[in-house]
Amino acid sequence: MSKPLLTLEKVSKTYMLGKREVPALSNLDLQVNKGEFVSIMGPSGSGKTTLLNMLGCLDKPTSGTLLLSDVDVTKMPEKDLYKIRLNKIGFVFQTFNLLPYLNARENVELPMEGKFTSKTGRKQRASELLGMVGLSGRERHRPQRLSAGEQQRVSIARALANDPAIILADEPTGNLDSKNKYEIVKLLANLNINQGTTIIMVTHDGQVAAQTERMLFLSDGKITREKQGRHVAKKKYTCPHCEGKIAPGDERCPSCKKKL
Repeated sequence: MSKPLLTLEKVSKTYMLGKREVPALSNLDLQVNKGEFVSIMGPSGSGKTTLLNMLGCLDKPTSGTLLLSDVDVTKMPEKDLYKIRLNKIGFVFQTFNLLPYLNARENVELPMEGKFTSKTGRKQRASELLGMVGLSGRERHRPQRLSAGEQQRVSIARALANDPAIILADEPTGNLDSKNKYEIVKLLANLNINQGTTIIMVTHDGQVAAQTERMLFLSDGKITREKQGRHVAKKKYTCPHCEGKIAPGDERCPSCKKKL
């Protein structure tokens, strides 16, 4: 059983609209284990964005506890939360959020400036990540010279820049056509299987959500139900190291002999 990476216990969030209290999350409990691929669905106003902001340490709950690797981040000062966001969390946005005056490689390098001291090291790491997402040879292209699908690939490479423990994706396929939508979902699924990256994705698209391992349904600030996605079957029978075939209960891959 994987160790919990994120644990939310009775988390509530209330915003003030003038003198009126507006609840966004209500006594929400959630556990995400290391290496999971989770999708969150729900109607507008259900609390999806608020929950993602909590998980990304961009906001704090009004009440309740949020543990990241067994550390209570709700009590941390902003300077420590900044370090967590920089080193442990990667963000992927619906609108890509790429800087138009930087090329693909430079956009990927940007979050490394607070971690990698060597410019050469940043450049090499960015090029490797762009190759991983299928953009070798496009490093010098600025966003306006890339398709929407390619821009989202750049943003995923940027999210991976500091080797985060978790990727939070907010409607990552929302601005893509059907072909690019499934290419991006496939890319995220492969990262989850092959790199072991924990991914939490908010989406309105039921077909996209079905490709994940666990589907959570949010309503009125609470998780009302949960459903298993198709991705879990792929994880159970594919080695995360060599993609060789494994069987339920195997402790080591029969192909590469590595521990599962």
